[in-house]
Amino acid sequence: MHLFRFIKSVNHEMKLVVWPTARENRRDTTIVISLTLFFVLFFALFDWLIQLLMKLFV
Repeated sequence: MHLFRFIKSVNHEMKLVVWPTARENRRDTTIVISLTLFFVLFFALFDWLIQLLMKLFV
C-alpha cells in the first residue's frame, strides 16, 4: 500500500519539475565539454612540464 502512495507522490513531484529547454541543454552541454577539454589540456601540459623538469634534475 505504501508503494502506491510513494509512486503517486513521485508522479506529483515530477509534474512540478521545471525541465530545461533544448537550447539550455545544448548550452550546458557545450560548457561541460569545453571545460573538460580545457582541464584535460591544462593537466596534460602541466604533467609534461613536470616530467621535463624531473628529467633535467634527475
